[in-house]
Amino acid sequence: MSGRPEILFPLFSDLTSLPGVGDKIATSFGALKVTKPRDLIFTLPHSVVDRRVVPTVQGQPALKTVTVQVTVLQHVPSRTRGKPYRVIVKDAQTTIELIYFHSRGEYLDKLLPVGEQRLISGKLEVFDHRAQMVHPDYVLGPDEHSDLPSFEAVYPLTAGITPKVMVKAVAGALDRVVALPEWIEPSVFRDRNWPDFATALQQAHAPQSPNDISAHAPARERLAYDEFLAHQLTKAIARSQARVKTGRATVGDGQLQSKVMAQLPYRPTGAQARAIEEIGADMASPRRMNRLLQGDVGAGKTLVGFMALLQAVEAGGQGVLMAPTEILARQHLEGLRPLAHSSGVRLEMLTGRDKTGERRQKLADLASGEINILVGTHAVFQKGVEFCDLRLSIIDEQHRFGVNQRLALGEKGTKVDVLVMTATPIPRSLELAQYGDMDVSVLNEKPPGRKPIITAAVPLARLSDVITKLKAAIASGRQAYWVCPLVEESEFMDLTAAEERFKVLCAALGDAHVGLVHGQLPPIEKDAAMAAFVAGKTQVLVATTVIEVGVDVPNATIMVIERAENFGLAQLHQLRGRVGRGKAASTCLLIYQPPLTQSGERRMGILRDTEDGFRIAEEDLKMRGAGNVIGTAQSGLPQFKVADLETQTSLMAIAHQDARMLLQNDPGLTSPRGKATRTLLWLMEQDIAITLISVG
Repeated sequence: MSGRPEILFPLFSDLTSLPGVGDKIATSFGALKVTKPRDLIFTLPHSVVDRRVVPTVQGQPALKTVTVQVTVLQHVPSRTRGKPYRVIVKDAQTTIELIYFHSRGEYLDKLLPVGEQRLISGKLEVFDHRAQMVHPDYVLGPDEHSDLPSFEAVYPLTAGITPKVMVKAVAGALDRVVALPEWIEPSVFRDRNWPDFATALQQAHAPQSPNDISAHAPARERLAYDEFLAHQLTKAIARSQARVKTGRATVGDGQLQSKVMAQLPYRPTGAQARAIEEIGADMASPRRMNRLLQGDVGAGKTLVGFMALLQAVEAGGQGVLMAPTEILARQHLEGLRPLAHSSGVRLEMLTGRDKTGERRQKLADLASGEINILVGTHAVFQKGVEFCDLRLSIIDEQHRFGVNQRLALGEKGTKVDVLVMTATPIPRSLELAQYGDMDVSVLNEKPPGRKPIITAAVPLARLSDVITKLKAAIASGRQAYWVCPLVEESEFMDLTAAEERFKVLCAALGDAHVGLVHGQLPPIEKDAAMAAFVAGKTQVLVATTVIEVGVDVPNATIMVIERAENFGLAQLHQLRGRVGRGKAASTCLLIYQPPLTQSGERRMGILRDTEDGFRIAEEDLKMRGAGNVIGTAQSGLPQFKVADLETQTSLMAIAHQDARMLLQNDPGLTSPRGKATRTLLWLMEQDIAITLISVG
């Protein structure tokens, strides 16, 4: 794909080429992430001021912006320092005082000559029943009325950028937009009744009413769709390139898999069977697998992953399973050991803490192929870790690993298949935004024998009742988690809260029965506290949210979450999923501090109503927004300038379909519409896609 089309050059030139923008202003624009004219055309107004002329300010609400024709009656200069200068004017029905601070009399005499008419526009205030306007935004003579728009766009600003500078610069940038060939699929374009790209920009920057600012205004919707389409095209191109990337056909004979299936106390769910089949087919094909396996808490992802690892071993290769923390890696190891044993497969774990001699031996066995399956943390990425024939890498809890780490693992073998597992159900729109380049398998059924978890909300005042019930439960041999409040200020405060609660519970239940884990503990102590709880040596584990992901203690049947109103929905759902893993009925107690906010009440209600993680994820998205649901900092979620992932989810789905269809029919983007979408990719700075297409 040769360089950027010439038609776009003016939009990618220097900001200083725009009217009114010198070096200093260009530097100030940097704070708004604006470095070229192209960035300005996508910096849309966030609100609109109605500057239509009214006959009088009488009856207008205070603090509203009003525009009115007035006659100047008199000037009242300030007698004392620091007092304002007043100009009395009159509209059709009443007088208005214009208030000026630190203004020179001669300047105001020129601006507002007594006896003449002026058009004034500004915020109306009422003081002592008198209408006032402090420093009007506009004072225009009879021949300047046309300078005032009926509706004025309000832009995001920053130090050094005034509204005037912004409006002038945006107008200059818009002048550089020419008619571009249409890249939107004709039927979508017609059904939606959208304007063309250049018209959409003009309309979005010149709102005629508050409705024109909404995400559903045709001009804005069209521009949002352009962003989604460019994004989804990039994902689809990456995906089709990944598919062209020849992988290796990893075909198993099913012997190891059937040995393990025979050992299982239950049959896999329909969803598990389907996922095993989809992954198996991907591995057996000559293309490289790039698949996401998302399942709700406790939907049985580990079994699905293990079946895929066995297929790699059956084909004469090796597999690796990566977890974000050592506790989880160890848990995978313990959980899979009996299954590996029954199928005669050698399974080992590699962490950063292996002793030198032991580590050397493991690395030698890995390189010679004697170790079939390796479980580990990111220590697996390190230099010196060589596989004999790595066929499959599975990454557990995706959002802890970046794309670069996925790639690094893929390079440990030739043409390695990649499977990413996540226990965080992701709403469809975010899944497309984040993983649009991956195929997806979903586990949405609970394995048999899982009992529902009873969820109840308890006010903080009843804490002592909760501790009394806990005492009885422990006496009958059960175990419990006690999750401490999230304290916004700092980890140190979180720690203090956890230590306080630990002391109270030790006093009530006896020191020997209670353990404590938190983020500040050295890893060895953290593991020891977890191990004691897993082994049943301690009955109550007091914890900060470090236990959120993956810890599995079937005998733990009570989850207490203190100050539950401070946690997000998805986080509460993940924490609750730590219980209900054994045969006994389980309970989750949400302890809250009344009065609850409206959203706090709604969160508690949703958790009481459902255990369906996918429904919870959709609700969470509605309540908190996309960035918070995944945690934008490490989410890899795209940053859109116009589009809004929360309110425009349906557009993302259409863009996803459209991008796939287009590439299916025109893989090289050489048709007229294909060429138009190349222009879109350049315009939206999707350089990755551009490079891939020119390589492909």
